[in-house]
Amino acid sequence: MKLSIEVNGDRHDIDVDPETPLLWVLRDELRLTGTKYGCGVAQCGACTVHVDGRPRRACVAPVRSVVDKRVTTIEGVSGPTADAVRKAWVSIDVPQCGYCQSGQIMSAVALLTKIRRPSDEDIDHAMSGNICRCATYIRIRRAIHQAAGDAE
Repeated sequence: MKLSIEVNGDRHDIDVDPETPLLWVLRDELRLTGTKYGCGVAQCGACTVHVDGRPRRACVAPVRSVVDKRVTTIEGVSGPTADAVRKAWVSIDVPQCGYCQSGQIMSAVALLTKIRRPSDEDIDHAMSGNICRCATYIRIRRAIHQAAGDAE
């Protein structure tokens, strides 16, 4: 079926089954491989993208659900908040294996867009759906606090 979706500000006409998970459309059809496959059941957060500015797990979102919405992937997230998060990620040395990083960053940007100065509790709640096998959670929290200060 022909569908038209907006990803990272560009309109894409695709011919796929409307029930195809958004993740596979992004990776296989549009070649945007920054969004990762992790668990396939929306539990790990590696596939987090923004849909109309809100974090969403692309592995369980049928592509039909994003027609007439704005999808943003790690390749397209931009602006002062995203820049501050990326800078803090490097400064605090968050990445180890790096597999979860795109999903973590997408969730952190969504949090800081909603709450400019989040508490530890806010951060833990917002990031609870993102699993880091390397367990850099303390550094992730520290990086989000740093990004909150830098984004102002």
